[in-house]
Amino acid sequence: MSESKYDYDVVVIGTGPGGEGAAMQAAKGGARVAVVERYTQIGGGCTHWGTIPSKALRYSISAITQAMNNPTVREMGIHVSPTMDQLRRSSQAITNKQVAMRQSFYDRNGVPILQGEARFVDEHTIEIDGDRRVSGERFVIATGSRPYRPPGVDFSHPRIFDSDTILGIPEKPYSITVYGAGVIGCEYASMFRNLGMKVNLVNTREKLLEFLDDEVIDALSYHLRDQGVLIRHNEEMERVEGRDDGAVLHLKSGKRLKTDVFLWANGRQGNTAALGLEKIGIEPNNRGQLEVDDQFQTALEHIYAVGDVIGYPSLASAAYTQGRAAAMHIQGAKDGNLRLYDIPTGIYTSPEISSVGKTERELTAACIPYEIGFSQFKSLARAQITGQTTGMLKLLFHRDTLEILGVHCFGSQAAEIIHIGQAIMSQPPGHNTLEYFFETTFNYPTMAEAYRVAALNGYNRLF
Repeated sequence: MSESKYDYDVVVIGTGPGGEGAAMQAAKGGARVAVVERYTQIGGGCTHWGTIPSKALRYSISAITQAMNNPTVREMGIHVSPTMDQLRRSSQAITNKQVAMRQSFYDRNGVPILQGEARFVDEHTIEIDGDRRVSGERFVIATGSRPYRPPGVDFSHPRIFDSDTILGIPEKPYSITVYGAGVIGCEYASMFRNLGMKVNLVNTREKLLEFLDDEVIDALSYHLRDQGVLIRHNEEMERVEGRDDGAVLHLKSGKRLKTDVFLWANGRQGNTAALGLEKIGIEPNNRGQLEVDDQFQTALEHIYAVGDVIGYPSLASAAYTQGRAAAMHIQGAKDGNLRLYDIPTGIYTSPEISSVGKTERELTAACIPYEIGFSQFKSLARAQITGQTTGMLKLLFHRDTLEILGVHCFGSQAAEIIHIGQAIMSQPPGHNTLEYFFETTFNYPTMAEAYRVAALNGYNRLF
């Protein structure tokens, strides 16, 4: 980094995964780095009201559900019905550990955390809380996103929530309507059904999670319905009516759904409104998101943006990698420095969903000759031992070269299992093929054995 007339070489705004990735990479590269955080604790939405607390809550619910489904526990007459406060306590303990750990990263790397809200004064200067100015040669905007709140919905009503406030719900309701069947909506619908609530899942589209492989979409839909979730497709909200004893969702189709509480889970908004971007000529889109190029540069080449504030794929894992990539570009690295496009999805419904690479729909549209290798979890010894037999692993591979083109997993530990396929897909040509899986010995019994079973299943289809 060249001699600078600015306070810092790099100023990062936000301490979520994207901001942390950028700050740590830049600091380790020798840059003078500072981060600005509007909240009193670091970690952003991922740590405090998004990924970590919701996944911790999911684990607690899953553990209780598995225990209560155990025949021995049922025979002993044991029944557990935790309160929302009890469920929150475990997730809060994990959040505290995450904050302490991440604080140590900044401390060890000598990166100061400037507490307050940042606002651009000019292209190289921000004001923090209106009374302190900090200059930077380059900036990385990593301010994340928040739930989109449409006008006309009263989120101050005690029965109406969004995904940031639902974790603070004081008591476990008997019923809930989830409006929006994207990743967040499906995850919460699954969690709340496992808690024994009656769940309406209202989808504004024709299918759940349309970016997934069709077979996985069908499996998720079937499983949610089998659990008791009522799914309504192609619906659009007219209004939400908050009452003393619940909330009523009025749909444009004329339907009215009354439940104890209502959860809005339909879209996110980039956190850019308070940044003063109008002063420097950067214009967010109508959802507050910033447009960037392949190097994560905005309309001003010295100002970068990463993470949820730029929209898709809106994953904590992707945000961290994007932050690192932006910092590496600042330090002179060009194209190809990180794997930014082979990012697996991780959807924490019950069971989990994870995928990487192409779907059947995409391969068919591109006229690529592919074949399918399939493994049912119910046939795996490890799944039979653990009782987690719902699910499958699906490999898509080129018929001629055997190159792995896509991996799709639905079931227990899907978000862990996917990385084996991801690793093989990233190998050079000739080493990224189906043959790896049936020529390699896998531990037995394991869930990873699904790759061998699926590979042999697919290979046998070629003859």
